Amino acid sequence: MGGEGAVWSPVAMSSITVPPPKCLQKTFVAPRRHMFGPGPSNVPPRILAAGAEPIIGHMHPEMLEIMSDIKSGIQYAFQTQNNMTIAVSGTGHTAMECAIFNAVEPGEGVLTAVNGIWGERAAEMALAKHKPVLFFLTHGESSTGVVHPLDGIGDICHKHNCLFLVDCVASMGGAPLHMDKQGIDILYSGSQKVLNAPPGTAPISFSERACQKVFNRKTKPVSFFLDMTWLANYWGCDGKPARIYHHTAPVSAFYSLRESLAILAEQGLENSWQRHKEVAEYFHEGLENMGLKLFVKDKNARLPTVTTIVSPPGYDWKEITSYIMKNHNLEISGGLGPSVGQVLRVGLMGGNSSKASVDMVLEALRDALRYCHKSKV
Repeated sequence: MGGEGAVWSPVAMSSITVPPPKCLQKTFVAPRRHMFGPGPSNVPPRILAAGAEPIIGHMHPEMLEIMSDIKSGIQYAFQTQNNMTIAVSGTGHTAMECAIFNAVEPGEGVLTAVNGIWGERAAEMALAKHKPVLFFLTHGESSTGVVHPLDGIGDICHKHNCLFLVDCVASMGGAPLHMDKQGIDILYSGSQKVLNAPPGTAPISFSERACQKVFNRKTKPVSFFLDMTWLANYWGCDGKPARIYHHTAPVSAFYSLRESLAILAEQGLENSWQRHKEVAEYFHEGLENMGLKLFVKDKNARLPTVTTIVSPPGYDWKEITSYIMKNHNLEISGGLGPSVGQVLRVGLMGGNSSKASVDMVLEALRDALRYCHKSKV
């Protein structure tokens, strides 16, 4: 210890037992791919550039202005005048939990539409029988490629003192949607589909009827992070003069979300709806000309953003998707949930919704069907 000739070594004295990971000593470069699965979709340079802007504080005046811009953009995308309109820090799944955690208390019931299209009569019968406080419907079902009609359901829900909750993660910006006109009480989406922003932020809006339920609870929500009492204040929606710190918002993600909403506003909602419809129809025609079958038979029930193709008989869908990724640098997906093993899913959303993208996918499919193994059984 300190004797003449002794040499102090920082390594010998180190308390570190886990060494620096060698994998982090290599530079990471993300591959460039055509993201034509059900999401996320490609992020255009303008949105990437917005996300690379310098970080500012999550309570700085400029950040609060960005949040206000986001609120206005969501109100436009949702076609709502709801004051209680925010973006949750998280994915669309986080927004779903935010809706349910805030609107439902212990002992209360939720009715969910699973698979297939609910007609008005079926919805009314189910509401009368089960007496739920919340009816949940997915507008654009990306696992099956179905777009569900919404007209009239809100009125039936309100007749039975039930809130109408809608998931529009896969449909917002790509299929007609009118929150206020259609009587939707809680509507949420995600940033990574038609908006072409990175995953991680989720638009959500609450009607006045929903707010009456949310802010007159007898019990606190099970999640502090998703408690709308706090989030309403953080987003300046509660009318109080001061905003209280709740969590550190994903600043860069909010930059990207604002830019993506700005692009949608510049293009115009109706133009975006029409483009997605026309591109989807062009794609469907091309698939049928190849001899492939669409999973959703009813043309009016097809989701314009995500197309489901019946898995070609005799082929392994995994081999097809792997071949296309390897040889065309292009992502398409297999089924999910009720459609596992039955379909191929192709998402053409936002900037990816173009006839050029369709031609690329069709060529990749033709190539895969030529070279992938086909069983004779």
